[in-house]
Amino acid sequence: MGLEEKLPSGILLTTVEKVAGYSRARSVWPATFGLACCAMELMSTGGPRHDLARFGMERAAATPRQADLMVVAGRVSQKMGPVLRQIYDQMPEPKWVISMGVCASSGGMFNNYAVVQGVDHIVPVDIYLPGCPPRPEMLLDAIVKLHDKIENMKLGDNREKEITELEQAHLRRLPLVVGSRPEEPGD
Repeated sequence: MGLEEKLPSGILLTTVEKVAGYSRARSVWPATFGLACCAMELMSTGGPRHDLARFGMERAAATPRQADLMVVAGRVSQKMGPVLRQIYDQMPEPKWVISMGVCASSGGMFNNYAVVQGVDHIVPVDIYLPGCPPRPEMLLDAIVKLHDKIENMKLGDNREKEITELEQAHLRRLPLVVGSRPEEPGD
């Protein structure tokens, strides 16, 4: 017999972290950084057919100081890299980044000196969105996944502990070696 059964109906039990996570996930304001053809799909996501407003994101911030989500849509040239980093640095904490499209995620078909081979060389990325260009439905799915990530974030000292544990886990992972094959038993 739990505490919930002894309370009168209409009483809701939760934690501060869950309420704060739910509130933060439903009040994400994007700063769009559209650089190429992916920007067209990003703009169509805000239209009436896909309705980005149902996620509370209809206000695209014109200034990075009022945004907490950066959507990098399209290829990033070497000249745009410092501008992108400056905008990211001006955003208040906590902030998130969605890399939209194969060009933003890995340079895409532009494997040359002028295009950054992945926006994660400039800013930390939370969600990678594949496709050339990705459909608006895919962007909406990425936003739902980001909302889930934001809702389950820890607060205060718990957050610092979680970040430290994640960093340690990443450092313990074995690096990928390109071109080698694992040894089979008996070799």
